[in-house]
Amino acid sequence: MSEPAYTADQIQVLEGLEPVRKRPGMYIGSTGPRGLHHLVYEVVDNAIDEALAGYCTNINVSINADGSVMVTDDGRGIPTEVHSKTGRSALETVMTVLHAGGKFGSGGYKVSGGLHGVGVSVVNALSSRLEVRVRRNGKEFAHTFLRGAPQGDIRVLGNSSETGTMVTFWPDSEIFTETTEFDYDTLSGRLRELGYLNAGVKITFTDYRVEPVRQEVYYYEGGIKEYVAYMTREKTPIHKEVIFVTTERDAVVVECALQWCGDAYNDNVLGFANNIRTIDGGTHLEGLKAVLTRTFNAIARKTNKLKEADKNLSGENIREGLTCVISVKVPNPEFEGQTKTKLGNTEVRGIVDGAVGEQLGEYLDFHPEVISAVLEKAMRAAEAEEAAKRARELVRRKSVLESSTLPGKLADCSERDPEKSEVYLVEGDSAGGSAKQGRDRRFQAILPLRGKILNIERADDRRIYANTEIQAMITGLGLGLRSEEFDRAKLRYHRIIIMTDADVDGAHIRTLLLTFFYRYKRDLVDQGFIYIAQPPLYKVSIGEGRNSQVSYCYSDSEKNAIINALPANRKYEIQRFKGLGEMMPQQLWETTMDPTTRTLKQVNIEDAAEADRIFTILMGERVEPRREFIETYGTKLVHTMELDI
Repeated sequence: MSEPAYTADQIQVLEGLEPVRKRPGMYIGSTGPRGLHHLVYEVVDNAIDEALAGYCTNINVSINADGSVMVTDDGRGIPTEVHSKTGRSALETVMTVLHAGGKFGSGGYKVSGGLHGVGVSVVNALSSRLEVRVRRNGKEFAHTFLRGAPQGDIRVLGNSSETGTMVTFWPDSEIFTETTEFDYDTLSGRLRELGYLNAGVKITFTDYRVEPVRQEVYYYEGGIKEYVAYMTREKTPIHKEVIFVTTERDAVVVECALQWCGDAYNDNVLGFANNIRTIDGGTHLEGLKAVLTRTFNAIARKTNKLKEADKNLSGENIREGLTCVISVKVPNPEFEGQTKTKLGNTEVRGIVDGAVGEQLGEYLDFHPEVISAVLEKAMRAAEAEEAAKRARELVRRKSVLESSTLPGKLADCSERDPEKSEVYLVEGDSAGGSAKQGRDRRFQAILPLRGKILNIERADDRRIYANTEIQAMITGLGLGLRSEEFDRAKLRYHRIIIMTDADVDGAHIRTLLLTFFYRYKRDLVDQGFIYIAQPPLYKVSIGEGRNSQVSYCYSDSEKNAIINALPANRKYEIQRFKGLGEMMPQQLWETTMDPTTRTLKQVNIEDAAEADRIFTILMGERVEPRREFIETYGTKLVHTMELDI
């Protein structure tokens, strides 16, 4: 039988919004929870653009009882006149044509936010229904769309003396097959962040799905200055006032807020470009780090804190204990990196360097006490670094980066491609033995850890590098030294899976490991390399003998549902797994390690400021904030996204 001819008619042409529905992941990243929430961000970004242009001060976001989301602003309203090129209203054009909007030409918006600029047309394409109302030119207009297709023409509802846009959309369950339910905490984290980044804009967030109705208002006159104060409220600042720098040069707006804290041994520097967090860095962060290092070293020389024979303080020394937010608004941002979250505009580096250098220098001239406090902390950090040098060099000599010697306790896999390899960090030798026997040796490695690792939130580098379990992780995973920039190419496994017992001790060990990764190499968390295994809590055997039916339950509710569904006279037996070591290797494989049946939770930091604050509360030195937090909220640390891999 001959192959069918390959002709021009077989070339598929996707028109309008068809490409978006055909390949949604290309436009919003995924059709899981992350992509679902991205729809809200796209609509909110349009309202924020109106605020940046000076036309909007109030934004209302609500999750309605029927699962839809409504975003309302008091901006100018999307134009409703007929568009010269499409022959349809500008409103319909914006909603149905990819890359149509006021951001692509001159005169619409000087600066616009949004990660990829996919626009509201993509939201329309991926919604089962979308309704938009516009108040503009003394009238109120409305238009309705079903799966991206306009239903009739734009309608005039009546007169209105107000202006603004209201978009309501229902995510399409045909696209978002995993879930169409929006998570309140995920959205509130991003909306709070936008409130801090856009001083004077009032964002009201309401959830009508619960009784009583839940509502929060994000309105910060102080902008990122209040953001830094929020992040450091559980720490001990060494200077009372948050240092704030703001300027505009060559159409680039720069804002920077800084505060050093005495009880912190890490820096927490958040960079934003056009409201997008640049987790991979960029030229604005390069400029900031360079000017901080240069400025404080110059002052240290001038005040004889550093003698002529002394070497300069390193950037890490100067930034120890620093909490900082730098936000730049760039007319034509250029994003780089795999996740498109690294700012590449070369001119921004010099603008940030010059602007921060001038204003910071002026501030420090009038606040010598700040100079003394920061330099004293930096010099103590330099002394601690020298004291830790031997331990660091010991790790470097043992490091997998420079030696073929791996930790003896590591049971490595045969696969050498990091993207196809994964490692389980297992609590104790007993569980490690079961995991080693139950694993697939081709791509699964096992690294048993003895006891509870060091809490690095309270430790300096000397103690960190001297710790046996931490040494094993650094060398076994290929993390490199703390002061080195994260190098994805040197990482030995692209799935680092924390597998601990489902009890209080297991939760504590998991928290210590999360603290280690977050503080030691935060990029591991930001770029999605850290996972949490979900071992079962119960084994329910229904019936007797060989014919018994076995079910594994991962929660009390799951166990109760199975038992309640059984007939009254049906016999069953429940086994509670107290630890991983109690499970047979085959059980551990089937329930927790087999990629076809297991459930992994990928650790994602949706709200960087809140995550940093919670790690400080739970793992820091102050007891009272920790007690209050646990009594109020429990021990939820980070937002996790459930994946089946």
